Amino acid sequence: MMDVYNGTVISEFILSGFSGLDQRLQLFLCLLLLLMYLTTVMGNAAIIFLVCVDNRLQTPMYFFIGNLAFLEIWFTSSTSTKLLVILSSGRRTISVGGCFAQSSFYFALGAAEFALLVVMSFDRYVAICQPLRYAAIMKHRLCIHLVAAVWVTGFTFLSYRLVLLSKLTFCGLNKIEHFFCDNTPLFQLFCSDNSLLWKTDSVFLLFIVLSSLCLTLASYTSIFLCILQMPAASGRKKAFATCSSHLTTLAFAYGSCIALYAHPSGHVSLETNRIVALLNTVLYPFLNPFIYSLRNKAVMLALKEAVARATAQLFP
Repeated sequence: MMDVYNGTVISEFILSGFSGLDQRLQLFLCLLLLLMYLTTVMGNAAIIFLVCVDNRLQTPMYFFIGNLAFLEIWFTSSTSTKLLVILSSGRRTISVGGCFAQSSFYFALGAAEFALLVVMSFDRYVAICQPLRYAAIMKHRLCIHLVAAVWVTGFTFLSYRLVLLSKLTFCGLNKIEHFFCDNTPLFQLFCSDNSLLWKTDSVFLLFIVLSSLCLTLASYTSIFLCILQMPAASGRKKAFATCSSHLTTLAFAYGSCIALYAHPSGHVSLETNRIVALLNTVLYPFLNPFIYSLRNKAVMLALKEAVARATAQLFP
């Protein structure tokens, strides 16, 4: 895919990454991000494996957690792999098609994740506030339909962005002041009218973020009210601890998204934008396996048993 403007052929973009950092700092950042990325991928892959093979984890909650783990792998991979290449080798170029695909997958997977967080909060609401009706409400068919709706949301976002992006043309500049093809620095390079894509993106993002935030907060508010009515202090303490850890990750997800996209682009420096984006694309996916799964006794027991079986087969 190439665009021609006044004799200039643009077939690729240049991502600035963290070019302002010293070479040694870039190498250190690369090693740190590589460690976090590998931990994120392996942790989420382990969760998906355990949910698939362990009968004790064949419940709606772990079904949704497995889908979240799958989403996280692709979400962090959409930006982290290219960033690691930039930091390790200095190769900052990305094709026009690759840039469009990266941008579209990033926002589509992000939208799907917000929708999934709503589903997970609803599941927790039913489990805590309607425990006797949980099995009757959260049937397997409903879980399948809810997850299907999540993925349809993401693919709808992906499809229209790719179509609209492919119709736009560029001016002579091809340097993106970011470590991935984010909206603001990418849109600054278009010389054709991008108002339709900008407005559609803004409306879709605003709807997804605000509606999912309101629904998630409504679920957790109801959960807290139910927890306060629990007779046993130990049960209240455990439920509060679980919900508070979930709300911590939600604060990361929604806080970083609002900081990045809920303000005029000129109001935040590029460095601040890149740091917040790094928290959103690397730190948040890194924390999720620990908060949603790897602190859970059932998951840890299943993991220990799987490791024991694998060890027994390797060293009989």
